[in-house]
Amino acid sequence: MYRLGKGTALSVLALATMLALAACKREPAAAPADTATAAQPAPVDEAVSDDPAELKDVIENTPSYVVGISYPPVAAKYPGLAQALHAYAEAARAELMQAVEGLGNDRPTAPYELSLSFEQRLDTPSLVAVAADGSRYTGGAHGEPLVARFVWLPQQQRMLEARELITSADGWRAVGGYAAAQLRAKVEARADSEQLSPEDRQALVSGSEKMIAEGTAADPDNFSQFEPVVDGAGRITALRFVFPPYQVGPYSDGTQWVEVPASVLLPHVAPDYAGLFAN
Repeated sequence: MYRLGKGTALSVLALATMLALAACKREPAAAPADTATAAQPAPVDEAVSDDPAELKDVIENTPSYVVGISYPPVAAKYPGLAQALHAYAEAARAELMQAVEGLGNDRPTAPYELSLSFEQRLDTPSLVAVAADGSRYTGGAHGEPLVARFVWLPQQQRMLEARELITSADGWRAVGGYAAAQLRAKVEARADSEQLSPEDRQALVSGSEKMIAEGTAADPDNFSQFEPVVDGAGRITALRFVFPPYQVGPYSDGTQWVEVPASVLLPHVAPDYAGLFAN
């Protein structure tokens, strides 16, 4: 996990305190923001520069907005990965600043804010994984979640994309079917733990069904956010697919995930990537 120096840590603590106070003054509820664009990593130019993007943690505090962005040291080793993380952060910041500029001379009742943390998940000779989690607040009851995963192939110097990993509709149907079953099981387990009445239990389960079915349909875009789970040899034993709020459940359910084992994936994985998996 990325650790900050003492001085930076104090600044981040101050920022976190300020964000918490701001959250208490949020405006009345608004319709949920469309998270589809924000959740997607920015595209990376395959012909990247030999010099990595300069990744510096960001802390900004003004009366109208606050920004906090942190990067993991591992990205500095791979110029293409660094470029992708920087592009994603800059796109998120640009949308925040566009909203700030839209205020004109007005002052928001709570500062607009961007909080974004990149964390190393994996660093092996064949796979590097970084998770991006955060939120962007530009008014309303709560912030817009920012969820992205970056899987870098060091030996090929490029990103591993879901639509290249599995290229057939049958493959995504298999992945989607497995993920949907696991998500439904989680809903049913929650309903049982809350000891709901039969009527309320049925309402919860049936109410979740439509979002789960749509969010796990056989489309690679539904599975674009993932991170590898590996064994001691660094081979993939499963992929953890990550679903931002609103994709397979309401905002209150937060970010959800499902681990799909290699046994389900391998029959459908493109031959170029089969060697990354444990048999």
